[in-house]
Amino acid sequence: MNGEPARENAPAEDWIRRTWLVNGREVSLRVPPLRRVLDILREELGLTGAKEGCGEGECGACTVLVDDQPVCACLLVAAQLPNRSRILTIEGLSAMEEGRILEEAYVEAGAVQCGFCIPGMVMASYALLRRNSAPTERQIREALAGNICRCTGYVKIVEAVGRAAERMGRAAAGR
Repeated sequence: MNGEPARENAPAEDWIRRTWLVNGREVSLRVPPLRRVLDILREELGLTGAKEGCGEGECGACTVLVDDQPVCACLLVAAQLPNRSRILTIEGLSAMEEGRILEEAYVEAGAVQCGFCIPGMVMASYALLRRNSAPTERQIREALAGNICRCTGYVKIVEAVGRAAERMGRAAAGR
């Protein structure tokens, strides 16, 4: 969106058009086929919640959901995502009740320190809770294994996910 051409070397005639549902909104872009989804989200769409930590898919800071599955956006290129793919970022999740519950639980548990890893952690947590509404501590740790936090030691993060699971369960029961 910044008007600057993409840094990839693909000639403009080789660019591809992609139409995705990003945070529930249809977005149509013309991009180089090898442009990383992380860069498209951050630079073209202004969605800067997903962070680049390692650029190798090892840290999870860039985690987003694609068709309800957590993926490292730094490893995914535009050509790999077909039209009509559904991408959910931390910005989209934050606008949802479940996202607000998760974020609140993270803050209350003291799981947020520097904050760099938190968007990816919250996205991975949400993906887990969509699959399993009452995960065990072990299941939470396994679901977050692809996300690195250098500040907290994970105890408070695991506690936050457990709190969020309880609250989401209560919220669902009240509907």
